[in-house]
Amino acid sequence: MRQPSKRLAYLSAAIFSEMAARKREVAQKRKVYDLSIGSPDQQPESRLLETLVEAVQQPGAFGYALSEGTAAFREEVARWYQFRFEVELDPQAEVHSLMGSQDGLAHFALAWTDPGDLVLVPDPGYPIYEGSVHLAGAVPYPMPLRGENGFLPDLNAIPADVAKQAKFMILNYPNNPVSAVATLSFFEEVVAFAKRYDIIVVHDLAYSEMAFDGYKPPSFLQASGAKEVGIEFNSFSKSFNMAGCRIAYVVGNADIIKPLAVVKSNVDYGVFLPVQQMAVEALRADRESGGANAVGPIYQERRDLLLSALTEAGWQIEPPKATMFVWAKVPEGWTSREFAFALLEETGVVVIPGSAFGVEGEGYVRIALVQTPDVLKQAAESIRQSGILTSRQNRKSPVHE
Repeated sequence: MRQPSKRLAYLSAAIFSEMAARKREVAQKRKVYDLSIGSPDQQPESRLLETLVEAVQQPGAFGYALSEGTAAFREEVARWYQFRFEVELDPQAEVHSLMGSQDGLAHFALAWTDPGDLVLVPDPGYPIYEGSVHLAGAVPYPMPLRGENGFLPDLNAIPADVAKQAKFMILNYPNNPVSAVATLSFFEEVVAFAKRYDIIVVHDLAYSEMAFDGYKPPSFLQASGAKEVGIEFNSFSKSFNMAGCRIAYVVGNADIIKPLAVVKSNVDYGVFLPVQQMAVEALRADRESGGANAVGPIYQERRDLLLSALTEAGWQIEPPKATMFVWAKVPEGWTSREFAFALLEETGVVVIPGSAFGVEGEGYVRIALVQTPDVLKQAAESIRQSGILTSRQNRKSPVHE
């Protein structure tokens, strides 16, 4: 009998598929509040929609695009990085378009590793980080992210022999799934570590504009010497509600970007030209407004409302400074998987067990702020009424797994 590649066994789609199937079953019996997948529920601003509509009607709009992106796109990315982070980029050599940051992350390991090579990945981490390494035939080495260390990897805990073997390391701040943030001083430590062991740094900055309470996430490239050792991915999906458009970019060290560009040139013809024009307008509008992006306040309101309601229900959760997620400890006596499935069946609230993101995610669930305030309030009330937040040993409700 034919068998698919053994690489598929290392990919973590199973829990997401299982949760989706269970959600459909539960939806036949009760109202479901889906706080699982981080897909923005907002529309792009009308100015961006108008740009897209106009662009698709232009001659040549449906032709092949260049894999690296149009000159206008790359130049606007460079201008925005100067405006937002005071980071200078060469648009010709240090900017490359992508069909979403996940696309670039998925292909990076193919460009930079051979079978058996070692890659440092965060645990817990967004699934494509480890998944891309397995797809390339390389070997992931987990860097634990733990609450006592602010969910930052302890670089000193990485054995020297491991660090010497590592081709690159993946970082992600603001972080998915744990919603932690990093300081420039931490990034400077990373630069020193990378130089010591000749490691490439790959930083995912997809949530750069989804921050709260006046906090402005830094770019890794702001750290002194960062461009000598690393690159950074950023995306329009979360910051500008353009997730379905599949457009992002990688910036930083030109020599590190080149091998990824070679892979990309062999697998796609670039992002749809009107979408690139829409992205240019998004960055231009953000610069012209002085960085008054509306996405942060929207999710801050949701964060505040949900955490306040869950506190009243008896679930104390540390408020995140950024991202569209809440990383919440499960009540006493539960595994993350048990709690996520019981929560779905007893309250209709869909979350993702922390164990889906790695061993270190056990004991947590990830909650996505992807519903309106009214729906979030209803979800919290359903949780309160269920009694599921009491100690498992004291519960009378049946456990569903």
